[in-house]
Amino acid sequence: MALHFDASEYAARLDRLTARMAEEKLDALLLFAQESMYWLTGYDTFGYCFFQSLVVKADGSMTLLTRSADLRQARHTSTIENIVVWVDRVNADPAVDLRNLLSDMDLLGRRIGVEYDTHGMTGRVARLLDNQLTTFGQIVDASYLVSNLRLVKSPAEIGHVERAAALADDALDAALPLVRAGGSEAEILAAMQGAILAGGGDYPANEFIIGSGADALLCRYKSGRRTLSDKDQLTLEWAGVDAHYHAAMMRTIVIGDVTARHRELYTACEAAIREVEAVLRPGNTFGDVFDTHARIMDERGLTRHRLNACGYSLGARFSPSWMEHQMFHAGNPQEILPDMSLFVHMIVMDSERETAMTLGHTYLTTEDAPRALSRHPLELLVR
Repeated sequence: MALHFDASEYAARLDRLTARMAEEKLDALLLFAQESMYWLTGYDTFGYCFFQSLVVKADGSMTLLTRSADLRQARHTSTIENIVVWVDRVNADPAVDLRNLLSDMDLLGRRIGVEYDTHGMTGRVARLLDNQLTTFGQIVDASYLVSNLRLVKSPAEIGHVERAAALADDALDAALPLVRAGGSEAEILAAMQGAILAGGGDYPANEFIIGSGADALLCRYKSGRRTLSDKDQLTLEWAGVDAHYHAAMMRTIVIGDVTARHRELYTACEAAIREVEAVLRPGNTFGDVFDTHARIMDERGLTRHRLNACGYSLGARFSPSWMEHQMFHAGNPQEILPDMSLFVHMIVMDSERETAMTLGHTYLTTEDAPRALSRHPLELLVR
């Protein structure tokens, strides 16, 4: 089987999950998040764009309900032994198949958790599911149960995160020689993604962000490429990926003369990320990280130009986003613990002066100070 971890790793994860289910008094858990299935069993597919669910019982037994196209995928990439196929057909309602499966598993009338907050759970799927299960048992939202277990990385997972970070550095190394007046965004993007794939990495869970000129102020990927001018700015956000584990980085690169505004915004970003490093350790919360970022930016008069979040947890993720649920935003009580992989980004976009500045990379938390996983310094990049 194409597994990235040994049997003892998967067994330990299942033990952690069933212990948490016992605390929540769950007789079963319906997994719809692909990253949950991958973390628990190794199951690796993009078939979650269709209806599928992994049923985990309190005793640790598991059954996957999926389509025929993913039958061999599950057998080859996971530890799952019991697989049930629902049949594609006109007016198919796979939620009926799921209800029948749960009945066969003696779960009628039981307390069942469901992962609702995931890309594998569309509004239509949720309605079909609720229609079949509302009277079947006690259904509870358990969207973050596995997500929270995945926050702290095992030593084996950290190895993949570190490899992903090295690939992210390789991508920046490949990009920098191409960032110049007359340079092509298309060539830069191809070089970055090519470096990761050539290094044995994976596609990212969302597109790399690339934008120059006015587009440097955008925080999302968009279609269309541009040629760099002799006085320009280029914003890049990308991630190295290994076994689906992500390590993200972000930079705004100045082409030509550095304006006073660019330097002012860079100084704010650098100061904020250094202050965040001081609180990115056990005893503080994700909300504390955001408050630190906001304080530095607000003291410099950048309230209107900063964002309402400054990073998030990273791990093994699937499309359409490499962001995990836990983010650095106001009031988030999530405690920072050792062995978390956390992406910290400083993003300042001055729309009035069309000036962008970003700075960020991934950290591994420890018992004390966090460890930056990038070999690149947090300096202002000028080409």
